[in-house]
Amino acid sequence: MTLYGEERPPPADDRPTVQVEAVSWPVEEPVRPVPPDGRRFRSRRFRLLLAAGAASAVLASVGAGTIWAYAGDVPRGTSVLGTELGGRSRTDAARELRAQLERRAAELAAPLQVRVGEETAEIDPAEVGLTVDVDATVATAAATSAHAVDRLVGSREIEPVVSVDVPKLEAALEKLVGDQGRKMTMPAITFSGTKPKVRYPKPSLTIDPQYSAQVVKEGWLSGQPVTVPLVESHPATTADEVDRLVAELAEPAVAAPVELTTARGSVTIPPAAIAKGLRFKADKTGKLTPSVDVKQLRSALGDKFDSVEVAAKNATMSISGGKPKISDGRAGQQVDTSRLGEELLAVLPRTDGRTVSADLKPAQPKLTAEKLGGLGIKEKIASFTTNFTGGLSSPRSQNIVTIANDVKGTVVLPGDTFSLNDHTGERGYAQGYRDAPVILDGKLVPGVGGGTSQFTTTLFNATYYAGLEDVEHKPHSYYFSRYPAVIESTIFWPNLDFKFRNNTDHGVLIDTSYTGSSVTVSIWSTKIWDSVKTEYGPRRNITSPKTVYLDPGPTCIPANGSQGFAQDAFRVIKKDGKTVKRERFSWTYSAEPRFICAKEPS
Repeated sequence: MTLYGEERPPPADDRPTVQVEAVSWPVEEPVRPVPPDGRRFRSRRFRLLLAAGAASAVLASVGAGTIWAYAGDVPRGTSVLGTELGGRSRTDAARELRAQLERRAAELAAPLQVRVGEETAEIDPAEVGLTVDVDATVATAAATSAHAVDRLVGSREIEPVVSVDVPKLEAALEKLVGDQGRKMTMPAITFSGTKPKVRYPKPSLTIDPQYSAQVVKEGWLSGQPVTVPLVESHPATTADEVDRLVAELAEPAVAAPVELTTARGSVTIPPAAIAKGLRFKADKTGKLTPSVDVKQLRSALGDKFDSVEVAAKNATMSISGGKPKISDGRAGQQVDTSRLGEELLAVLPRTDGRTVSADLKPAQPKLTAEKLGGLGIKEKIASFTTNFTGGLSSPRSQNIVTIANDVKGTVVLPGDTFSLNDHTGERGYAQGYRDAPVILDGKLVPGVGGGTSQFTTTLFNATYYAGLEDVEHKPHSYYFSRYPAVIESTIFWPNLDFKFRNNTDHGVLIDTSYTGSSVTVSIWSTKIWDSVKTEYGPRRNITSPKTVYLDPGPTCIPANGSQGFAQDAFRVIKKDGKTVKRERFSWTYSAEPRFICAKEPS
């Protein structure tokens, strides 16, 4: 019934529509002669009516059967796990299948017995994600193809779609593998000096995750024990291919040098450097692929590239007239190594023509004037001075001056850690250091670089009172009155170092200066703290020095000795009138013996 202003739609029907094609009949028929007895054929109209009636009967029969067979989304006669789903819509079929699974819940949740090699165990289906995917199963049932007659009278059982968490199942099965399996031995080619060394591949013995998952899924619903086989998996590169790589690449690669040419000259790459840079890397399948590690190659070449490259120069900062002054840096030129690895691989197998070329590209400084100017280095935030004797002419004083000049002007970026050993490198004769007294094995002896510990103590105190983070330091074994107790540090290449971290959002500039009797370190940045001070606890566990007689001679250095003691020092940092940090530093000094360069009295 139609209402004014509204028309009700027909009821919803989710069954598929059956398409019926029109049938065309002949219009013309040839004229046939009249029989001799005068009888005529039945009229063409009569015969057409008969044909039409017969056709209608056939179509009615077949059409009715077809519509019945195609009713619903799932063809009739289709069942899953013994449950008839045919003739149902997908929604009804899914509902019925879920009900069947509920009825079999206890059976499906039962532990599954699995055997791997010689080991057997039970696996909880829920723990490895074994489930029937109802929607996927119904979709498979609906997509089942069959002849129309089969759909009328036939029947078919559809296997359910089973899901499993493959990684969880793999982990459970690998526990069963245990010592029965073995890992894959990956092929490798390395160098001992310039001699290639090989490691031949060996197959693994373990489970195949995907195949194991299929076996378990198929066996789960049957309720029968499942056997998962151990299979061998061979590396992609065979032993013969390893030998071929050695013969065709590794051995000829280090048989002769390679000449690298640039616009500024040539560099000879010796076999030892080639061996350091040539790599044979195996991926997870065991496929061995050669490459050239250009960073390792450059490292192995040391300073050989210096003859063809121009180092970039960072912008610098110095203190002039009581204010920071910036001097601009400059760009340099560097060998473009982007294609060097590929070009080297192309010539390394050759016995001649071992030449490659490379362009020089601009190398920008790490620290430009613009970046340096934006670091907030604008004021002195801490300074510390220590005194020495002997004037600037003594070897010890010269060592202090040398290290002070080396560190002067150093800029530490926010978040970076400064290492004194890394900055100066080895402090030897070649670097301008001289012999002066150092503490070795508990006594003063001549040693190159004596006096650098005094500079280290001065630098440590400057960063300490700037409130910067202490990363590494070690006070002296004996107490020296020229240093503040506990808040001091020694240094010795390469084992003892001093490090601090710039734990602020601003840059830090280390400025140094000296007189004939003192050395000063100043820290420039942006002031953060109101004050940084030290509060000392009392000295305790005081010990007295012993007297030790040493063989007299040029290497004997006498000492008056000093008491030993333990003490705590507290760094107190204040901001806005409140203590925001209170850090404890503790040290125990040994009593320094009184060393006498003479034979012990009898």
